[in-house]
Amino acid sequence: MRMRNVLWGLLFVSPWVIGFFWFQLYPLLLSFYYSFTDSTLVKPGKFIGLDNYVKMLTVDKDFFPSIKVTIIYALIAVPAKLAFALLIALILNIKGKAVNWYRTVYYLPSILGGSVAISILWRFLFMKEGVVNQALSFLHIPPVNWLGSPHVALGTISMLVVWQFGSSMVLFLAGLKQIPSELYEAAMVDGAGRLRMLRTITIPLLTPIIFFNLVMQTINALQEFTAAFVVTNGGPVKSTYLFGLKIYDEAFQNMKMGYASSLSWFLFAMILILTLFIFRSARSWVHYEDGGK
Repeated sequence: MRMRNVLWGLLFVSPWVIGFFWFQLYPLLLSFYYSFTDSTLVKPGKFIGLDNYVKMLTVDKDFFPSIKVTIIYALIAVPAKLAFALLIALILNIKGKAVNWYRTVYYLPSILGGSVAISILWRFLFMKEGVVNQALSFLHIPPVNWLGSPHVALGTISMLVVWQFGSSMVLFLAGLKQIPSELYEAAMVDGAGRLRMLRTITIPLLTPIIFFNLVMQTINALQEFTAAFVVTNGGPVKSTYLFGLKIYDEAFQNMKMGYASSLSWFLFAMILILTLFIFRSARSWVHYEDGGK
Protein backbone atom coordinates (compact mmCIF):
# COMPACT_ATOMS: atom_id res chain seq x y z
CA MET A 1 0.00 0.00 0.00
CA ARG A 2 2.80 2.44 0.89
CA MET A 3 4.66 1.66 -2.36
CA ARG A 4 1.48 2.16 -4.36
CA ASN A 5 0.95 5.58 -2.74
CA VAL A 6 4.54 6.51 -3.57
CA LEU A 7 4.04 5.47 -7.18
CA TRP A 8 0.81 7.47 -7.44
CA GLY A 9 2.59 10.47 -5.95
CA LEU A 10 5.43 10.19 -8.45
CA LEU A 11 2.89 9.90 -11.24
CA PHE A 12 1.16 13.12 -10.24
CA VAL A 13 4.39 15.11 -9.88
CA SER A 14 5.97 13.65 -13.01
CA PRO A 15 4.65 16.41 -15.38
CA TRP A 16 6.38 19.05 -13.27
CA VAL A 17 9.56 16.98 -12.90
CA ILE A 18 9.74 16.30 -16.64
CA GLY A 19 9.05 19.95 -17.42
CA PHE A 20 11.73 21.10 -14.99
CA PHE A 21 14.44 18.84 -16.38
CA TRP A 22 13.53 19.33 -20.04
CA PHE A 23 12.55 23.01 -20.18
CA GLN A 24 14.71 24.49 -17.38
CA LEU A 25 17.65 22.39 -16.23
CA TYR A 26 18.63 21.03 -19.67
CA PRO A 27 18.60 24.48 -21.40
CA LEU A 28 20.50 25.93 -18.44
CA LEU A 29 23.29 23.35 -18.69
CA LEU A 30 23.32 23.57 -22.48
CA SER A 31 23.73 27.36 -22.42
CA PHE A 32 26.62 26.95 -19.98
CA TYR A 33 28.31 24.64 -22.47
CA TYR A 34 27.56 26.99 -25.38
CA SER A 35 29.23 29.84 -23.49
CA PHE A 36 32.56 28.07 -24.08
CA THR A 37 31.97 27.56 -27.81
CA ASP A 38 31.63 29.70 -30.93
CA SER A 39 28.21 28.26 -31.73
CA THR A 40 25.81 30.20 -33.93
CA LEU A 41 22.05 30.11 -34.13
CA VAL A 42 22.10 27.68 -37.06
CA LYS A 43 25.03 25.37 -36.30
CA PRO A 44 27.02 24.13 -33.32
CA GLY A 45 30.55 25.40 -32.93
CA LYS A 46 33.81 24.18 -31.53
CA PHE A 47 35.08 24.52 -27.99
CA ILE A 48 37.06 27.77 -27.56
CA GLY A 49 37.51 27.88 -23.77
CA LEU A 50 37.29 31.31 -22.15
CA ASP A 51 37.56 33.29 -25.40
CA ASN A 52 33.97 34.56 -25.17
CA TYR A 53 34.53 35.88 -21.65
CA VAL A 54 37.83 37.48 -22.63
CA LYS A 55 36.12 39.09 -25.62
CA MET A 56 33.32 40.61 -23.55
CA LEU A 57 35.77 42.13 -21.08
CA THR A 58 38.40 43.39 -23.51
CA VAL A 59 36.98 43.75 -27.05
CA ASP A 60 33.21 44.34 -26.91
CA LYS A 61 32.66 48.11 -26.89
CA ASP A 62 28.98 47.81 -25.90
CA PHE A 63 29.57 45.51 -22.93
CA PHE A 64 30.38 47.98 -20.16
CA PRO A 65 28.03 50.75 -21.44
CA SER A 66 25.11 48.28 -21.45
CA ILE A 67 25.96 47.22 -17.88
CA LYS A 68 26.06 50.88 -16.84
CA VAL A 69 22.67 51.58 -18.46
CA THR A 70 21.16 48.49 -16.82
CA ILE A 71 22.41 49.46 -13.35
CA ILE A 72 21.15 53.03 -13.74
CA TYR A 73 17.82 51.67 -14.93
CA ALA A 74 17.57 49.42 -11.85
CA LEU A 75 18.53 52.30 -9.55
CA ILE A 76 15.70 54.39 -11.03
CA ALA A 77 12.99 51.79 -11.48
CA VAL A 78 13.28 49.67 -8.33
CA PRO A 79 13.20 52.41 -5.64
CA ALA A 80 10.50 54.34 -7.53
CA LYS A 81 8.35 51.23 -7.91
CA LEU A 82 8.67 50.23 -4.25
CA ALA A 83 8.02 53.76 -3.01
CA PHE A 84 4.93 54.14 -5.20
CA ALA A 85 3.66 50.68 -4.23
CA LEU A 86 4.06 51.51 -0.53
CA LEU A 87 2.29 54.84 -0.97
CA ILE A 88 -0.70 53.21 -2.68
CA ALA A 89 -0.77 50.44 -0.06
CA LEU A 90 -0.90 53.04 2.73
CA ILE A 91 -3.81 54.76 0.98
CA LEU A 92 -5.72 51.51 0.37
CA ASN A 93 -5.17 50.42 3.96
CA ILE A 94 -7.57 53.11 5.10
CA LYS A 95 -11.04 51.76 5.81
CA GLY A 96 -13.71 53.19 3.56
CA LYS A 97 -16.45 52.48 1.08
CA ALA A 98 -15.58 50.61 -2.12
CA VAL A 99 -11.98 50.13 -0.93
CA ASN A 100 -11.96 46.55 -2.25
CA TRP A 101 -12.95 47.84 -5.68
CA TYR A 102 -10.09 50.34 -5.61
CA ARG A 103 -7.65 47.58 -4.65
CA THR A 104 -8.73 45.55 -7.66
CA VAL A 105 -8.39 48.51 -10.01
CA TYR A 106 -4.89 49.34 -8.76
CA TYR A 107 -3.81 45.74 -9.26
CA LEU A 108 -4.89 45.64 -12.92
CA PRO A 109 -1.56 47.02 -14.31
CA SER A 110 0.26 44.03 -12.85
CA ILE A 111 -2.18 41.65 -14.53
CA LEU A 112 -1.56 43.36 -17.87
CA GLY A 113 2.17 43.34 -17.11
CA GLY A 114 4.94 44.61 -19.37
CA SER A 115 3.55 42.88 -22.45
CA VAL A 116 4.35 43.92 -25.98
CA ALA A 117 0.88 45.49 -26.36
CA ILE A 118 1.32 47.63 -23.26
CA SER A 119 4.83 48.64 -24.39
CA ILE A 120 3.47 49.72 -27.77
CA LEU A 121 0.77 51.73 -26.00
CA TRP A 122 3.49 53.33 -23.85
CA ARG A 123 5.41 54.31 -26.98
CA PHE A 124 2.35 56.00 -28.47
CA LEU A 125 1.64 57.81 -25.21
CA PHE A 126 5.13 59.33 -25.01
CA MET A 127 5.91 59.98 -28.67
CA LYS A 128 6.43 63.60 -29.77
CA GLU A 129 2.77 64.10 -30.64
CA GLY A 130 1.48 61.60 -28.10
CA VAL A 131 -1.18 61.98 -25.45
CA VAL A 132 1.27 63.08 -22.75
CA ASN A 133 2.69 65.97 -24.80
CA GLN A 134 -0.81 66.97 -25.88
CA ALA A 135 -1.80 67.17 -22.23
CA LEU A 136 1.29 69.28 -21.51
CA SER A 137 0.48 71.66 -24.36
CA PHE A 138 -3.06 72.02 -23.02
CA LEU A 139 -1.46 73.19 -19.75
CA HIS A 140 0.84 75.54 -21.72
CA ILE A 141 3.91 73.46 -20.83
CA PRO A 142 6.54 72.89 -23.54
CA PRO A 143 6.53 69.33 -24.93
CA VAL A 144 9.22 66.91 -23.84
CA ASN A 145 11.10 64.62 -26.19
CA TRP A 146 10.40 61.60 -23.99
CA LEU A 147 11.80 58.92 -26.29
CA GLY A 148 14.23 60.96 -28.41
CA SER A 149 16.38 62.51 -25.70
CA PRO A 150 19.24 60.43 -24.22
CA HIS A 151 18.69 62.17 -20.88
CA VAL A 152 14.97 61.38 -20.66
CA ALA A 153 14.41 58.10 -22.52
CA LEU A 154 15.72 55.80 -19.77
CA GLY A 155 13.46 57.44 -17.21
CA THR A 156 10.51 57.09 -19.58
CA ILE A 157 10.84 53.32 -19.94
CA SER A 158 11.47 53.11 -16.18
CA MET A 159 8.02 54.59 -15.61
CA LEU A 160 6.55 51.61 -17.47
CA VAL A 161 7.94 49.31 -14.78
CA VAL A 162 6.80 51.64 -11.98
CA TRP A 163 3.29 51.48 -13.46
CA GLN A 164 3.30 47.71 -12.80
CA PHE A 165 3.41 48.18 -9.03
CA GLY A 166 0.44 45.95 -8.20
CA SER A 167 2.24 42.83 -6.96
CA SER A 168 4.49 44.82 -4.63
CA MET A 169 1.50 46.84 -3.46
CA VAL A 170 -0.43 43.69 -2.52
CA LEU A 171 2.50 42.43 -0.42
CA PHE A 172 2.84 45.79 1.32
CA LEU A 173 -0.89 45.84 1.98
CA ALA A 174 -0.74 42.35 3.50
CA GLY A 175 2.16 43.47 5.71
CA LEU A 176 0.23 46.55 6.86
CA LYS A 177 -2.69 44.34 7.88
CA GLN A 178 -0.37 42.35 10.15
CA ILE A 179 0.83 45.35 12.17
CA PRO A 180 -0.98 45.38 15.55
CA SER A 181 -3.27 48.39 15.93
CA GLU A 182 -2.26 48.60 19.60
CA LEU A 183 1.11 50.00 18.56
CA TYR A 184 -0.53 52.93 16.76
CA GLU A 185 -2.92 53.53 19.64
CA ALA A 186 -0.04 53.65 22.12
CA ALA A 187 1.88 56.01 19.85
CA MET A 188 -1.14 58.31 19.54
CA VAL A 189 -1.46 58.41 23.34
CA ASP A 190 2.19 59.51 23.47
CA GLY A 191 1.42 62.30 21.03
CA ALA A 192 3.12 60.86 17.93
CA GLY A 193 1.95 62.17 14.57
CA ARG A 194 1.34 60.19 11.39
CA LEU A 195 4.80 60.78 9.98
CA ARG A 196 6.42 59.78 13.27
CA MET A 197 4.35 56.56 13.40
CA LEU A 198 5.24 55.85 9.78
CA ARG A 199 8.95 56.22 10.52
CA THR A 200 9.08 54.41 13.86
CA ILE A 201 6.36 51.75 13.54
CA THR A 202 5.23 51.12 9.97
CA ILE A 203 8.53 51.16 8.11
CA PRO A 204 10.51 49.03 10.65
CA LEU A 205 7.78 46.38 10.79
CA LEU A 206 7.52 46.34 7.00
CA THR A 207 11.26 45.82 6.44
CA PRO A 208 10.84 42.04 5.80
CA ILE A 209 8.34 42.85 3.03
CA ILE A 210 10.56 45.65 1.73
CA PHE A 211 13.47 43.21 1.68
CA PHE A 212 11.54 40.59 -0.31
CA ASN A 213 10.23 43.16 -2.79
CA LEU A 214 13.69 44.68 -3.16
CA VAL A 215 15.26 41.34 -4.05
CA MET A 216 12.55 40.31 -6.51
CA GLN A 217 12.26 43.69 -8.24
CA THR A 218 16.04 44.04 -8.53
CA ILE A 219 16.26 40.65 -10.24
CA ASN A 220 13.41 41.59 -12.60
CA ALA A 221 14.93 44.99 -13.40
CA LEU A 222 18.34 43.55 -14.28
CA GLN A 223 16.63 41.13 -16.70
CA GLU A 224 14.37 43.74 -18.30
CA PHE A 225 14.03 43.44 -22.08
CA THR A 226 10.54 44.19 -23.41
CA ALA A 227 10.38 47.90 -22.60
CA ALA A 228 13.79 48.71 -24.11
CA PHE A 229 13.14 46.57 -27.18
CA VAL A 230 9.61 47.72 -28.04
CA VAL A 231 9.54 51.33 -26.82
CA THR A 232 13.00 52.62 -27.80
CA ASN A 233 14.88 49.67 -29.35
CA GLY A 234 17.89 50.67 -27.27
CA GLY A 235 18.01 54.26 -28.50
CA PRO A 236 18.54 57.09 -28.70
CA VAL A 237 22.35 56.76 -28.94
CA LYS A 238 22.02 53.48 -27.00
CA SER A 239 20.94 55.37 -23.88
CA THR A 240 18.39 52.60 -23.18
CA TYR A 241 20.50 49.70 -24.44
CA LEU A 242 19.86 47.33 -21.54
CA PHE A 243 21.92 44.19 -21.05
CA GLY A 244 18.94 41.96 -21.87
CA LEU A 245 18.62 43.72 -25.22
CA LYS A 246 22.32 43.21 -25.91
CA ILE A 247 21.97 39.46 -25.26
CA TYR A 248 19.05 39.36 -27.70
CA ASP A 249 21.00 41.22 -30.38
CA GLU A 250 24.00 38.93 -30.08
CA ALA A 251 21.86 35.79 -30.21
CA PHE A 252 19.24 36.64 -32.83
CA GLN A 253 20.66 39.58 -34.78
CA ASN A 254 24.35 38.65 -34.91
CA MET A 255 23.56 34.90 -34.70
CA LYS A 256 26.29 34.40 -32.06
CA MET A 257 24.60 31.98 -29.71
CA GLY A 258 27.81 31.01 -27.93
CA TYR A 259 28.71 34.61 -27.16
CA ALA A 260 25.12 35.38 -26.11
CA SER A 261 25.24 32.42 -23.73
CA SER A 262 28.41 33.80 -22.11
CA LEU A 263 26.69 37.17 -21.70
CA SER A 264 23.72 35.43 -20.09
CA TRP A 265 25.96 33.68 -17.59
CA PHE A 266 27.69 36.95 -16.79
CA LEU A 267 24.26 38.48 -16.10
CA PHE A 268 23.45 35.50 -13.89
CA ALA A 269 26.69 36.05 -11.92
CA MET A 270 25.96 39.78 -11.59
CA ILE A 271 22.42 39.11 -10.30
CA LEU A 272 23.77 36.50 -7.88
CA ILE A 273 26.40 38.88 -6.47
CA LEU A 274 23.92 41.75 -6.06
CA THR A 275 21.37 39.45 -4.44
CA LEU A 276 23.98 38.16 -1.98
CA PHE A 277 24.94 41.77 -1.22
CA ILE A 278 21.30 42.64 -0.46
CA PHE A 279 21.01 39.57 1.79
CA ARG A 280 24.22 40.58 3.55
CA SER A 281 23.04 44.16 4.08
CA ALA A 282 19.67 42.93 5.42
CA ARG A 283 21.30 42.13 8.74
CA SER A 284 21.59 45.83 9.51
CA TRP A 285 18.18 47.11 8.42
CA VAL A 286 15.62 44.25 8.32
CA HIS A 287 13.77 43.78 11.61
CA TYR A 288 11.36 41.02 12.63
CA GLU A 289 8.66 40.98 15.28
CA ASP A 290 10.61 38.50 17.42
CA GLY A 291 13.57 40.87 17.48
CA GLY A 292 15.67 38.80 15.08
CA LYS A 293 17.54 40.04 12.02
